Amino acid sequence: MREEYDIKNLNPRRNPLNGLRRLSKTAARVLEILEKNRGESVSGARIAEELGVSRNSVWKAVKELEAEGCQISAVTNKGYTLLGGDIVTAEAIGRYLATSCFGQKIEYLPTVTSTNDRAKELAAAGAEEGTLVVADTQSAGRGRMARSFYSPGRHGVYISLVLRPKLTLERSLMITACAAVAVARAIDKTCGKSELSQIKWVNDVYLGDKKVCGILTEAAIDCENGGLQYAVLGIGVNVSETEFPPEIRDKATSVLLGGGERVSRSRLIAEIMNELEREYEGIENGGFLEEYRRRSNILGREVTVLRGEESELATAIALDDNCRLVVRTADGNEKTLNSGEVSIRLDENTAN
Repeated sequence: MREEYDIKNLNPRRNPLNGLRRLSKTAARVLEILEKNRGESVSGARIAEELGVSRNSVWKAVKELEAEGCQISAVTNKGYTLLGGDIVTAEAIGRYLATSCFGQKIEYLPTVTSTNDRAKELAAAGAEEGTLVVADTQSAGRGRMARSFYSPGRHGVYISLVLRPKLTLERSLMITACAAVAVARAIDKTCGKSELSQIKWVNDVYLGDKKVCGILTEAAIDCENGGLQYAVLGIGVNVSETEFPPEIRDKATSVLLGGGERVSRSRLIAEIMNELEREYEGIENGGFLEEYRRRSNILGREVTVLRGEESELATAIALDDNCRLVVRTADGNEKTLNSGEVSIRLDENTAN
């Protein structure tokens, strides 16, 4: 059975959207205690006393958490230890969510081909702005240029947000740029670090020299006014993955590996929504562009510009107010790019 929730008040309600999983009140609070003490034993007696429940209630809550995928060690005379597992719950998102619109309606799916595909279905059916699709894993996650996006279960954030922006098609690149800044801030905040994350034009967030997040914005055009009927903003973040497939092992990282911190996926989702809504309200003014430029890992560097089968060496020199990349080619000419692929040149090699 699927249930729907008002994320702010966590009250069950019926609506056209599928709801996010919800733990029992005791299980949610036990998980919070174990998360604060991850890797350390917490006695059942201590948990019971702190929550004002019986030790048997604590035991039942632990079993509920284990059924949801948490790895918990129970040792006599020592207590419970959270060893692994990070489940996305309504309570955890609601605890950190400070938005008035974004993420207030959530559809949770254990698995989906692509959260963007599902969000587009909802948008076409009239879903309101701020509706968020969350999946535990994607079987056909994708990024720009129809590339696949590695989406293992229980290790990443895979979300898509329905937007109805008042932007022209020319300014639509601002959505991706705004999201990149929001994700970078959210990762830094959950890691407790300042400007750790960098942005590679136009849609990737990096930790060090490896990609931690990909962003894909897809839109439907309003034929009457040439603007956007709706946009779907897809965000995929590698959170706790420690092993990647051979083909991306040298290019990909996770928040755990690159940021050195184990963070809650629920909190990261909430913080992304918080930061995104804050900047989205004034997206047309581009107030976030200064920070986007500051976080750029591409400006001032030699790059390879790829367009179809053609490639060209250039230097990335600026980002204009529409977030288009300005490059200077080897012959001294300047070009402004609003699409295409750019690779950073590292010595004689290139890294996407």
